[in-house]
Amino acid sequence: MSPSESEDSAIVPFSSRLQARLEALSLQGQRREKSVLQRTSAVHCQDGTQELISFATNDYLGLSCDQQVRQAFAEAAGWQAGAGASPLVAGRSAVHGQLERHLARLEGTADAVLFASGYAANVGTLMALAGPRDLIFCDRENHASLVDGCRASQARFCVYDRQQPERLERSLSRRRQDYEQVFLVTDTVFSMDGSLADLPLLSGLAQTWHAELVVDEAHATGVFGAAGQGVCELQGVKQHVSVRLGTLSKAVGCLGGFAAGSQPTCDWLWNSARSQFFSTALPPAVCAAALQALQILTSDTERRQRLQQRARLMRQRLQEAGLQLAGFSGAAADQQRLNRDDSPIVGVLLGSEQAAVNASAKLRDAGFLIPAIRPPTVPAGTSRLRISVCSQHSQQQIEDAAAAVVAVTRQSSAARTRPTE
Repeated sequence: MSPSESEDSAIVPFSSRLQARLEALSLQGQRREKSVLQRTSAVHCQDGTQELISFATNDYLGLSCDQQVRQAFAEAAGWQAGAGASPLVAGRSAVHGQLERHLARLEGTADAVLFASGYAANVGTLMALAGPRDLIFCDRENHASLVDGCRASQARFCVYDRQQPERLERSLSRRRQDYEQVFLVTDTVFSMDGSLADLPLLSGLAQTWHAELVVDEAHATGVFGAAGQGVCELQGVKQHVSVRLGTLSKAVGCLGGFAAGSQPTCDWLWNSARSQFFSTALPPAVCAAALQALQILTSDTERRQRLQQRARLMRQRLQEAGLQLAGFSGAAADQQRLNRDDSPIVGVLLGSEQAAVNASAKLRDAGFLIPAIRPPTVPAGTSRLRISVCSQHSQQQIEDAAAAVVAVTRQSSAARTRPTE
C-alpha cells in the first residue's frame, strides 16, 4: 500500500464527522431542531397544530405587532425593499439618519451608528475600538456577541466574574500600567436570568483605573428607567459610560443594532467597524418602523409600567411555589438590588438538559411556548426554562402560565426522586 493510499484510508469523510458530532449533541440533549412558528399577536403564535401563548420572544413591549409600527413599515416598503448598498457607499437614506439622531437623543450622546444587527454592533464596535496594546475585561456571563467581539479584537482578553468584584479590582491594579487602554465590557441585563449589572461599581472602577466602560443595553432599552433609557438611566451612570450598545430587535420590536457615544467614537466606528461598512444597510422600511417604535416607547410609559407589573406577578407566583429562579447570588443587599423583581426575563432552574426539554414539551402540550435553555448557552448543570414576559400578556395569562410551570416542574422533580423498583 502506498503512503497516499494509507493516508486516504485514514481520512474520515467530512459528512461522517459532522454526523458523529450531531449524534453526540443528541446524546447530550443539546441538539436543536428547526421549527416553524407563525406569530398572530404580540403574545400568540401557531405551530401548525395549535395556538400557543408565547413567553419566548424578546418583544417586551409588543411593538413588533403594533399597528402604528406596522403602518410605518408598510409605507416605507411601498417605495423600496432593500437598501441596495452598504451605508458607506449608497445605502444610508434620510430615514437612516433620522433613526441615528433619535437613538443619540435617547441615549444622551453626541451621535449613534446603525448596524445590521445587535450582534454586528457588538462585534464590530469592540473590534474597532480595542487594539493590540489594549486589555479587555469581559463579564463571564456576557452575551456571545460581546464575547466574540472581545475575542475577535486584537486586545488581550480577560474574563471576570461579576460576583467577585474584588478580584476584578486586584487584576486592574496589577495590569493597568501594562496597557495603553483598558475596557470593561458588560451586559446591563443578563439575558438568561434577567439580573442587572452593578454599573455604579464598574463605573467607579473605570474612573479609578482610567478604563473605558462599554455596556450593552440590549435587554434594557425601553424596559428600565423612567424614560426607558435602560439600566444606565436606572442606576444613574449615563455620564460615566464611554460606549452604549443596543439593539432594535427586542423592546423596539424591529431589527438592527447601534452604538452610541461621543462624536470621535462614532466617527471612528463609521470609518473602521468592519461589520458595519462591509454589510448592506438596514432596509429603509425597518428604519421607519424602528423610528415609530422609539417614538411610542418614549411617550407611552403605561406599556413599561404594565410590563413591570406583569413581570413582578410572574416572579411572585413562581417564588411562592418554591421554584429555584436563576439570578445573582452575592451578598443579600446586592442580591436584592441586582435581582429586580420587575425584570421581564425569568429563568427557572431545572439542572439537566433533559429535564428542561421535557418540561418545555409538557408546557407546549398545555398551550404555552416557554423554551428550554441548555448548554452551551448556559453552563452545564444550569439548564432552565426561560420565561420572557410581555406588556401585552394579560394578568390571567401570567397566572395560568405560572401555574403550568409549577405543575410541570413538580412533575419533573417527582420523576427524578421516585425510587426505582
